[in-house]
Amino acid sequence: MPLLASIPSPSSGRLELGPLSLNAYGLMIALGVVAAVWLFGRRLEARNIGTREDANAIGVWGVVAGVIGARAYHVFTDWHRFEDNWLDVFKVWQGGLGIPGGMLAGVLVGVYVAHRRGIPIGPGLNAVAPSLPLAQAIGRWGNYFNQELYGRPTDLPWALEIDADHLPTTGTYAPGTTFHPTFLYESLWNIALVGVILWLDRRFKWAGGQLLAVYVLGYGLGRLWVESLRVDEAAQLGPWRWNQWVALALIVSGGAYLLATRGSARERVYAPRPVVPNTDHDETAALTMVTADLRDRHDEQDPVVAPDTAPADDEPSDDQPSGDDLVSDEPTGDGPAAGEADALRDPER
Repeated sequence: MPLLASIPSPSSGRLELGPLSLNAYGLMIALGVVAAVWLFGRRLEARNIGTREDANAIGVWGVVAGVIGARAYHVFTDWHRFEDNWLDVFKVWQGGLGIPGGMLAGVLVGVYVAHRRGIPIGPGLNAVAPSLPLAQAIGRWGNYFNQELYGRPTDLPWALEIDADHLPTTGTYAPGTTFHPTFLYESLWNIALVGVILWLDRRFKWAGGQLLAVYVLGYGLGRLWVESLRVDEAAQLGPWRWNQWVALALIVSGGAYLLATRGSARERVYAPRPVVPNTDHDETAALTMVTADLRDRHDEQDPVVAPDTAPADDEPSDDQPSGDDLVSDEPTGDGPAAGEADALRDPER
C-alpha cells in the first residue's frame, strides 16, 4: 500500500494565524527572500567582502527589481491573459511571476548596489549563487496554495489533487483528476541545486562568478524538464513552449561561461575589514591603550635609577670618563698624531 494516495489540495489560498489572514502565495515568496538574504549575508561575511547589512541593502533593491522583472516577463509571455483587462497586470498576489525575468533584473540591480558598496563583483556573485535557488525552492510552494502550474495527469502516489474551480476551463480534465506536482519537483530540484553549489564552492574557489553560472545552468536544466510536464496555457514557439526555449538559452549560456573561464584564477582570501572606532569614547580608549603600551616599553628599556644609589654630581662614577680619559694617546684617522696631542695637553713639554 503506498504511503500516499495523493497530495490533497489546500482548502484556500490564505493562511489563518489567529486574527491574521495572510495570502499564502505572498508569504511563501517573503519567506524565500528572508532565507536567501540570510544565507547571502553569512557568505559575504565568511569571505570578508561584506556584512549582513550589505546583504540586506542588496536584497531590498534586488527583490524590488526582481518582482518587477518577473511580472514583466510573465505579462510579456502571456499577454493574452491581460489584454481584456490590463489592470490585472498589477495583481501580483494572484500569481504570475516569471523566474527568468526576475533573475535577470534582480541580479543586474544587485550587482550595481554591490558595486556601490565596495563588494567585488566576482566573489559577490559566487556568494549569492546558492541563495537564489534557496529562495525559489521556498517560493514555489506559493503555486501549491494557488493550485496553479501543475503538470500532466498521473496516478502516482504523490499526484496532486486540484479543485474543480482550478481546473482548465477547456473541460479537458474531469473533476477528481490528479496531476504531477510540478511545484514540488522544482522545489526539490532547487534544494538539490543549493547543495551542489555549496559543494562546488568548497571544492573550487572560483574568482569570476562561476558559481552563478552553475546556478544558471542547473536551473535551466530543471526548468526545461518541468516545463515539458506542465499543461497550463503558455505561448508556443514552434514545438516548444516559450519558457522551454528560455531554459535552453540558460543552459547554453551557463555552460559556455564555465568553459570560457575554465582554469581561471581562484578566489583570493580577503583580510577581515578593520574595525574603526566610531565614537569619541572609543577613540579615547584606543589612544589610552597605545600610550600605556609605549610607556611600559620605555620603562623596560630605560629603568629609572633610585635617588639613594645615584652618583653625586662631584664624584665621577665608574661608568663616566675622567678628565684625563677625554684625551686619548692613540691617534685617530682624522685627528692629530700622538705627539701633537701631548703638546696640546702640556705646553711646557
